[in-house]
Amino acid sequence: MLSPDVAALVAEAASEHGDRLAVVEAGGRGMTWAGLDLEVSRVASGLGAAGIVAGHRVMLALGNRLEFVTAYLGVLRAQAVAVPVNPESTVAELTRMVGDSGARLVVGEAATLPAVRAAVAGNDRVRVVAVGTSPEPGEQSYDDLRAAEVRPVPPLPDPEKLAVLLYTSGTSGLPRAAMLTHRALLANVEQVAAVDPPMIHADDVVLGVLPLFHVYGLNAVLGAVVRHRAKLVLTERFDPEGTLDLIEDEACSVVPVAPPVFAQWRRVEALAERLGPVRLVLSGSAPLAPEDVAEFTARTGVPVHQGYGLTEAAPVVTSTLCSAAPDPASVGAPLPGIELRLVDDDGRPLDGDTVGDPGEIQVRGANLFSGYWPDGADGPDEEGWWPTGDVGVVDAAGDLHLVDRVKELVIVSGFNVYPSEVEAVIEEVEGVRLAAVIGVPDEETGEAVVAYVVPADAYVVPADASVDADSVAATALAAAVADRCAERLARFKRPERVEVVAELPQTVTGKVQKGRLRGRERRRALGILE
Repeated sequence: MLSPDVAALVAEAASEHGDRLAVVEAGGRGMTWAGLDLEVSRVASGLGAAGIVAGHRVMLALGNRLEFVTAYLGVLRAQAVAVPVNPESTVAELTRMVGDSGARLVVGEAATLPAVRAAVAGNDRVRVVAVGTSPEPGEQSYDDLRAAEVRPVPPLPDPEKLAVLLYTSGTSGLPRAAMLTHRALLANVEQVAAVDPPMIHADDVVLGVLPLFHVYGLNAVLGAVVRHRAKLVLTERFDPEGTLDLIEDEACSVVPVAPPVFAQWRRVEALAERLGPVRLVLSGSAPLAPEDVAEFTARTGVPVHQGYGLTEAAPVVTSTLCSAAPDPASVGAPLPGIELRLVDDDGRPLDGDTVGDPGEIQVRGANLFSGYWPDGADGPDEEGWWPTGDVGVVDAAGDLHLVDRVKELVIVSGFNVYPSEVEAVIEEVEGVRLAAVIGVPDEETGEAVVAYVVPADAYVVPADASVDADSVAATALAAAVADRCAERLARFKRPERVEVVAELPQTVTGKVQKGRLRGRERRRALGILE
């Protein structure tokens, strides 16, 4: 019988493998499956005692620690709605997400609580729970939230009930929350489990370095570990040497990562020996160059399988593990239970005679979200198809190759950055008339954000191309832009470089020609442009 939700999988694991370790922190605490199940029930009961009922939103501003796992699964068991957010979110970002989601409770830790407190200041509806640090007056500690007496929770009445809100940037500018139901989360967990050969076995030790607030870490890693009763080793962040030490110490056998990891490991000596326990590396959240796959495998002997996914698909859509003959230039074939098709500019499906022709990728499956919060806008159509905004080709073997993006998405270390959101923040700066944000290749992060800024008339700018770096006005404006972005945007969204220019290339209708800006960056990379 299929479990009704991901939290129910924990109870099943506890009944079958109660004494086995389920999750451990790097160099610290751990829980068995029985212990995890009890803790999840205590959190669920505590949420009820705190007035959280089914459908209420609970925000999690936590890093990769045990309390994220227990709080997230406790929220699901209580049939409330989890809202995991980037723990590096700024006060402005948190304020907006708290207000937009209508969160009743925010769980934070020492590193995030200052921003959380500032974001909810004056909002009497929102309660704050402090993890691992003393609560301030009016707050509650996480230990006090955990109920001493577990109360049974009624079975989930409908798998279409909302389980998670995950904020992902929208083309309109401000991030929107994708509505993932219990059905969608569990469907993708089962779709991943149906892949043959399996991504994860019951005896695997899985590295948990991907952030749990991101859908890749949340459902493709944590959800899969719970489904397979494997062991999850949590660590707060990736460090080239430190993560390898952890892999050795904990004998991690499955290592899910994002593409920038490969560039950082390229400089590590004796990499093959350091990866001795590893049987499989999984790469996702952004395309991985085939030459990087070939180099890594040749050097280490460890196979790399990559896939394609989206927050709105909970998240995995394709994997090279599903390919008949894996092509390192592809992102593989659809998982069991997921359909994929390409459509032309008018939304018409490409027919079988157009193998190799590019089209926008549409997907259909039980794993898809229910639209964007709060009204389900822009979700799957009446036939269940959802346009991803990505452009791909399907080869003769049925494998998907990503070739472009309809959306002007920039992917930094696996995290989505939409230029319109960054541009809106930059254009708040006094002295800025216009801003254009693009992504440029970056060896460490895959892509980096670069902002082109046109000053207001008050700033004297030469009419030809970019302002000299010694220009006091340009330097001051660039610094003001950087300061505003640091105040308003999470670190991964902030421009790595601000170019102050006299004008931006535009079409006759006034649209910025970002292709020309990208061409300028390519010339810069080639040394043609100083």
